[in-house]
Amino acid sequence: METPELLKPLLERPAAIFGAGVSGRAAGDLLRSQGRFFEVYDERGGAQARTEFGEHEAARHGLVVHSPGFPPEHPWFEIARKAGCMVLGELDFASLYWGGGSIAVTGTNGKTTVTEFLAYAFKRAGQQAVAVGNIGYPMSRLFELSNHEGAVAVVEVSSFQSESLKHFRPQSLIWTNFDEDHLERYPSLKDYFEAKWRLVEQLSRPSLVIGESVATWAEKFGKTLPSFTRVVRREDKLGGPPANSPFLSYPQQENYRLVRAFWEKESMSVVTLESAAAQFRLPRHRLQKVDELRGVSFWNDSKATNFASALAAMKTFRQPVIWIGGGKSKGGDIGAFAQAMAGQIQGAALLGETAPELAEHLQAAGVGCQVCRSIPEAVAKAFAQAPAGAVVLLSPGFSSLDMFESYTQRGFAFEQAVLGLKKQKATDTNSACAKTGETLS
Repeated sequence: METPELLKPLLERPAAIFGAGVSGRAAGDLLRSQGRFFEVYDERGGAQARTEFGEHEAARHGLVVHSPGFPPEHPWFEIARKAGCMVLGELDFASLYWGGGSIAVTGTNGKTTVTEFLAYAFKRAGQQAVAVGNIGYPMSRLFELSNHEGAVAVVEVSSFQSESLKHFRPQSLIWTNFDEDHLERYPSLKDYFEAKWRLVEQLSRPSLVIGESVATWAEKFGKTLPSFTRVVRREDKLGGPPANSPFLSYPQQENYRLVRAFWEKESMSVVTLESAAAQFRLPRHRLQKVDELRGVSFWNDSKATNFASALAAMKTFRQPVIWIGGGKSKGGDIGAFAQAMAGQIQGAALLGETAPELAEHLQAAGVGCQVCRSIPEAVAKAFAQAPAGAVVLLSPGFSSLDMFESYTQRGFAFEQAVLGLKKQKATDTNSACAKTGETLS
């Protein structure tokens, strides 16, 4: 990768990186690979980051690269712009270095699965492809690839990334769906929609595939879809996923149909796509069975960080469900969400900052629930409520960031708690048998 002409004069001074997390570290590594210097700023500290950014600091820099976690109204941005700095999000910054093709994937739910499946399908078709972006592998990491020629970056793009885009120009966009989310950042659903709509405006060629809900909300918000838009509707006669694939049930079937619509639009081999679907394995923490204990099954859906994804998970089960939910609020009507959940669950073990409010609404709806301090406690109390044949489902509906570093860490904690409970119950059984044996002798 060569330094883009746009950035050369700006990088005669050290760049400023806002955020010491995954994307900030990746941007720093890209700059380092180019022999460029940078300084990291993060109010939380860590990774030798400076915790203050004022006029004096801004004067040392020509370029600011920021992580998606910095909201547009953050005061550091105004300070940087007043000092004449160019301010770019990490995705925008990295896209200036990328010499290959790019396909963007966004949506309230399903975007990680679509991103990883599409990249996998491209590879099965003989195309060099890599899944990057909001999946935990920032686009800045693409400098690690030895050859960009002919490669395709399938880029998962969150609204936090798309809201400020200037230079990232994807060749295609798959927008999976749209629902209530991130209202802790956006004043309204329309603002959240506008943040994602920026990707439509940034398209470099006429290739847009969207889910039905996106078209519905576009109409509500007065947006005119481009004439080349392919809307994937439930009644469309698209071929279904192969019988041995992980896409047979809702909501994964919708993800497959979106990819298939894109694949057919690009005139690629459906046989290759079906073969890829049969071999593909879903990313971790997405409605996956962990184990079973005394007729009760435990399912990990830690990736469900909003209301819509948690409610979708409930549709998978016909058995009684004991729900493990709660976490850090992302805005939205918690009372309405609790009412919707109440009709689908038999009991609940609740976690995190939203647990007390959820408990109040669920109890008012006649659902027995307990507020818990930890995942192991929640697993134990959920199991205690579960009759044989029931499901204990971790599908939180909220962010993990009040108790964990990520939904991944939360999911692993759940899996470990389930295994710990199973081991404990086995030990209790063995102890009881041993005591019975002693008495009989």
